[in-house]
Amino acid sequence: MTEMVKKKKESSEESIINDWLPITSSRNAKWYYSAFHNVTAMVGAGVLGLPYAMSQLGWGVGVTVMVLAWVITLYTLWQMVQMHEMVPGKRFDRYHELGQEAFGEKLGLWIVVPQQLLVEVGVNIVYMVTGGKSLQKIYETGCPNCHPLKTSYFILMFGCVHFFLSFCPNFNSITLISFLAAVMSLSYSTIGWGASVHKGISPEVDYSPRASTSTGRVFGSLSALGDIAFAFAGHNVVLEIQATMPSTPEKPSKKPMWKGVIIAYIVVAICYFPVAFVGYRVFGNSVEDNILISLQKPAWLIIMANAFVVVHVIGSYQVFAMGVFDLIESYLAKQRNFNPTKTLRVIVRTGYVALTMFLAISFPFFGGLLGFFGGFAFAPTTYFLPCIIWLIICKPKRFGLSWFTNWICIILGVLLMVLAPIGALRQIILQAKGYKFFS
Repeated sequence: MTEMVKKKKESSEESIINDWLPITSSRNAKWYYSAFHNVTAMVGAGVLGLPYAMSQLGWGVGVTVMVLAWVITLYTLWQMVQMHEMVPGKRFDRYHELGQEAFGEKLGLWIVVPQQLLVEVGVNIVYMVTGGKSLQKIYETGCPNCHPLKTSYFILMFGCVHFFLSFCPNFNSITLISFLAAVMSLSYSTIGWGASVHKGISPEVDYSPRASTSTGRVFGSLSALGDIAFAFAGHNVVLEIQATMPSTPEKPSKKPMWKGVIIAYIVVAICYFPVAFVGYRVFGNSVEDNILISLQKPAWLIIMANAFVVVHVIGSYQVFAMGVFDLIESYLAKQRNFNPTKTLRVIVRTGYVALTMFLAISFPFFGGLLGFFGGFAFAPTTYFLPCIIWLIICKPKRFGLSWFTNWICIILGVLLMVLAPIGALRQIILQAKGYKFFS
């Protein structure tokens, strides 16, 4: 009798904690919520650098890599949506829970959590820098004769917004922010390729390899390979987004979630492919690493595009931060027995925003470093870890279509994990002289 009372008490306490945690507190999301969140998570300001990546790869390889990355990541995303409720009566609400089911309680945690945190925290720092630099670009373009200000001040301004937005309790409470961010990503992508079409192809456009030496071409191609592949890396919060949806045996969450994912991937294609192909077509190998710089003017268009980028990265920061908030709050409430209170939430979230803002101000060149370190986490969590988990849990027929498809994705993903950081490391070495702390 005492044992039953104890179990009921533990179950009640766990229920209270789950009702408080950001991932499991609200399960009434609509299918279009997932579309907003997935677009916001996947489309980054890096889309404006895709023409530059194309100029390092050329038409044939560039188009192939773009299409392959889109297809493979859509496939691995489908796998994750399906595996959310693969075990009857159980929902894998978090990426690491799926990893634990496949690899075991401890090993699954150590395989998934470090990589997931590296991606989410790293991306949040990069978005702090991106938001700050976009605000700085607006300031400098709108007032060219004004006193120049350090990037740090603009990162500080951008970061202050998140001290307030981080108090949104769960994914469903940031749906409007995600919607605005998704619209903005579509808007600045359209400006990128639309203004390029308006400018027209210059007579002296050149599509020959960007680098003059064979060594430069090889390393440039590896760096571009990473830039394109990681532009599609938004899988780290997929299960967490799906966890916010209602689910019953008759109406499982995978159906509305997949509907939202399809819409999101159509939007991703509309954002990525025209920018990459039109930008490279118009500017050739002279395109800058941000297509807006190549466009140069008019000033009002540059200001508008950067304003759209700011709104988008505000939403993206919150989507990725929600996964980190859940990990920290879950650990404190379940493992360290902290009371699930508003005070704890304020301390955790304010501390996290302050930390990412401080790191962004300290290392405004962090985006260059993420290409190297992120390569070891982006590739597994997006390209081949879902395939490995699928092989373990679903056990497809050996040498069947599913078996071959997953092994092809695993091999390509491992190659990506090895090759992309090599290109990124060379970029860091070349650009290291320009790196300035607290600039």
